[in-house]
Amino acid sequence: MASGVDNQIREKAITQTSIIGICANVFLAAFKAGAGLIAGSISVVLDAVNNLTDAFSSVITILGIKLAKKKPDDKHPYGYGRIEYFSTILIAMIVFAAGAASFIESVKKIIEPTIPEYTIVTVVIIVVSVVTKLILGRYVKGQGEKYASDALVASGSDASFDAIISASTLVGAAITFFLDFSVDGIIGAIISAFIVKAGLEMLLEAISHVLGKRPDSAITTEIKKTVNAIPGVLGTYDLILHNYGPDSAIGSLHVEVDGKLTATQIHAMTQKIQNAVLEKFHIFVTVGIYAVDQENEEIVSMRERIGEICKGHEGVVNSHGVFIDLEAKKISFDVTLDFSVADKLGMAAGIKKEVEEAFPGFSINTNCDTNYSD
Repeated sequence: MASGVDNQIREKAITQTSIIGICANVFLAAFKAGAGLIAGSISVVLDAVNNLTDAFSSVITILGIKLAKKKPDDKHPYGYGRIEYFSTILIAMIVFAAGAASFIESVKKIIEPTIPEYTIVTVVIIVVSVVTKLILGRYVKGQGEKYASDALVASGSDASFDAIISASTLVGAAITFFLDFSVDGIIGAIISAFIVKAGLEMLLEAISHVLGKRPDSAITTEIKKTVNAIPGVLGTYDLILHNYGPDSAIGSLHVEVDGKLTATQIHAMTQKIQNAVLEKFHIFVTVGIYAVDQENEEIVSMRERIGEICKGHEGVVNSHGVFIDLEAKKISFDVTLDFSVADKLGMAAGIKKEVEEAFPGFSINTNCDTNYSD
């Protein structure tokens, strides 16, 4: 999620960056293809094809962000933001297919090698393409990180890697020139393998988002910091974010507040929380409440003891939402466990038993929370 970035500014920036990528890659593809055909070099031609797939990827990025901005409707009330992830998946599949096809052609060249005829012009074109790709890759990836576009980050990383791939063709040219031995097919195969690898990495990253990737800790930490700064908030817990696109999310959280506050005061506080998170992060959150008794010394002491018991177990992230009814002799609290804990129910039962031993005669209810965010 591109927190604090206007959606229209984000869309415009991604579109402009993609157009720059298209122009640069088409230019490079044309020159590389010409140089590769003249020299009879499969590795240079495949490098040109790779530039064309990069250009096509930029076109898909533009289409993806345009479709993702379609307004919510009855069928999709959360909008169409996740289309951006599917566009990334499509780009990854194209890159993977191009790499696989290139690998097959390179293997053929290894089986039946030919000696490429490199010229000064060919070498100059390759050098220019290396420099251009390095600059383009750094720019596109930077814009992708700035505007939270996985497609741009993937394209930028791919472009930087392409520069290394292009440089490898220079190595092949040098070997051919000095040793009169063709390694063109071998270099082409290596290039193809890296293209396939890049496609797979892009695909897995996009699928991870569709499945429901853990939200960025930098954002969740900042959200909790923002909420905790609001007067009356004693702690923020249970933050959950549902991602419906790189710049679209809704969520929920719980806050601990003084149990003496009135419903009207709590209502006003929840509105402040919602407005603060929406304004700063463009995320709407629903707010749950945990009432905390700060005056009864016995309850305060019991709550601290429960916290100590929970902290004594490895894998416990935090304990919160402690509610103690002295008259009814009931205690209820939540404990958040890390994913590293294999037997969550077993640990929760162990914590419950220790609390029962610490406070005999009390009925204990332990809720086991999932560690959805940092």
